[in-house]
Amino acid sequence: MATKHDLILAHIEGLPVGERISVRGIAKDLDVSEGTAYRAIKDAESTGLVSTIQRVGTIRIERKLKKHIEKLTFDEVSQIVEGEVLGGASGLGKDLNKFVIGAMQEKAMERYITPSSLMIVGNRENVQKLALKAGAAVLITGGFATTPAIQALADELALPIISTTYDTFTVATMINRALSDQLIKKEILLVGDIYMPLAKTQYLTTTDIVKDYKSLAEKNGHSRFPVVNKNMRTVGIVTAKDVLEKADNQIIERIMTRDPRIVKKEMSVASVSHQMIWEGLEVMPVVADDLSLLGIITRQDVMKAMQLVQRQPQVSDTISDQIAGHLQMIDQDFEGNKLEQPEFRFTVTPQMVDELGTISFGVLSEIIATTAKRSLLVNQRRNTWIEQVNLHYFRLIQLESELVLQPRILEFGRRSAKLDVEIFIENSLVAKAIVVCQVMERP
Repeated sequence: MATKHDLILAHIEGLPVGERISVRGIAKDLDVSEGTAYRAIKDAESTGLVSTIQRVGTIRIERKLKKHIEKLTFDEVSQIVEGEVLGGASGLGKDLNKFVIGAMQEKAMERYITPSSLMIVGNRENVQKLALKAGAAVLITGGFATTPAIQALADELALPIISTTYDTFTVATMINRALSDQLIKKEILLVGDIYMPLAKTQYLTTTDIVKDYKSLAEKNGHSRFPVVNKNMRTVGIVTAKDVLEKADNQIIERIMTRDPRIVKKEMSVASVSHQMIWEGLEVMPVVADDLSLLGIITRQDVMKAMQLVQRQPQVSDTISDQIAGHLQMIDQDFEGNKLEQPEFRFTVTPQMVDELGTISFGVLSEIIATTAKRSLLVNQRRNTWIEQVNLHYFRLIQLESELVLQPRILEFGRRSAKLDVEIFIENSLVAKAIVVCQVMERP
């Protein structure tokens, strides 16, 4: 039988996108307490069903599922280029493996056309027919149409033929960007990629006793276990501190920590690591939408994963990667003496300025953040990620300016670090920042 929590989530999922939601309204409509309604709404927010917008309130939104793919379908290509499907609509769900630009003689292009490719071409009907017969879909640029015979062939072969008003160069750029975006999304590590599944997870039930905890802890060498009820829903977590000086026959339900911090498989590992470090959590239960236990994730698993991600080269560059690529460390030897802190050099390029021709505030913040992370890696051999940047901008930094960044460690602890970063142009101070970082544990 579904719980009130499940019923509320089902009700929210059934609401139209854009519908406003309130705790009081849910409680009244479904005859539940406002506390139950509030918890369900927060759960719906964490799973992407609703979003809270300032001055608007909580509204139902379209849930976006992360797709671990490196390819686009022809349907997605059609949407990207704002195209019109002229034929072969039944093949829109097929994957695009590569695209070919039809800017050569037919004989020359035959070797490049392969099944599941996309031929980008203008109003050259012979090339359109050649591509379809070779198993490729067709994207017609310039807003041109095609003949009924080509449309019929596309329908027969279940290969889409799409028309767009964009030119060939623009279309190729748009598709390349979409493929790059897919690769970047694919590289984002989720809890579902690294968590320990239920089959390997040790847990206790509400009816177990302290003696059961001690037996399980002795057997596995762990001290923290999730607690579930008879329906396998996560209701608490029990640690060595909870059982300290408790009788062996004491029921776990009475001593466990209720309403523990939980995570979902769809959450990013980075967001979970933030919670674990700042709240001192060693283990977090991984649950489904109905709070049923799916497994656990440990701080050690998270730290290992984050360390691995930082060492892996990315297949596709993000804006942060491009900025980091321009940041160079200055030679540490100065008249034979090694400087206490590394210095960095950065040249402002045209892509990094705003409409006034000065460096973008966001780009400058990213430069400072990257400088802080590299400085700690060089000096302390520790990986970090940025918690806060407090930036003071004294002078406008023009295009092609050469910046010298001088970081200085103010504090360094087990969990966090604080740095002062000064930015100079020709020995003149132009900006200054205080950076707070989270320090990653060594795996």
